Amino acid sequence: MKSKQSFVIKYADFIATTTILRGFINSITIYNAGKLNYNPIKYTATSLLLSNNPSQMKHLDKTDRAILQQIQLNGRISNVELSKRVNLSPSPCLDRVKRLEKEGYIERYGAVLNPTMLGYDMFAYVSVTLDKTTNDSFELFQKEIIEIKEVFECDMVAGGFDYLLKLCITNMKNYRTVLGQIAELSGVSHTNTYIVIENIKKNMGMHIS
Repeated sequence: MKSKQSFVIKYADFIATTTILRGFINSITIYNAGKLNYNPIKYTATSLLLSNNPSQMKHLDKTDRAILQQIQLNGRISNVELSKRVNLSPSPCLDRVKRLEKEGYIERYGAVLNPTMLGYDMFAYVSVTLDKTTNDSFELFQKEIIEIKEVFECDMVAGGFDYLLKLCITNMKNYRTVLGQIAELSGVSHTNTYIVIENIKKNMGMHIS
């Protein structure tokens, strides 16, 4: 009986030791592959996957959010002026901006153009329903719709239709031409149009809480 108990204890010790060694080896493998600072407790497979999940990324602090708010309102703001508005010295402010760019919080910089000055006097929303909801149908439609320059935005949606388009057009004749192009795209079953009468709220950037 004593010999049997001894064997059970030794076998349990062996299993525990093997488990620890596996965890240690996994940590070393992750370290070599991901170039992380070695820590056998922190850098497990699970924690590495979580670190690549955007929802698990470093939490933006109050200053980061203030920087993003200022930049989206004025992309041409100088670093010196930005640093004053967020209560930082210029050097660390610039470092934060570069980090936010690198991490993907800032995708690009651009200017908001006046559509009326450029001759675009009309906006319209067009819902599009395809005759088939297959991956091939979606891919073909998306490939073709991006070629129509008057399509300002295109979103795939859930609900009673498949896509919602925003058109930026010069006049009703231009609208009829564009609608004909959309209707002739591969797989389009039918469309519905909603002409914008008046813009009530313009895009002033995302709310950053």
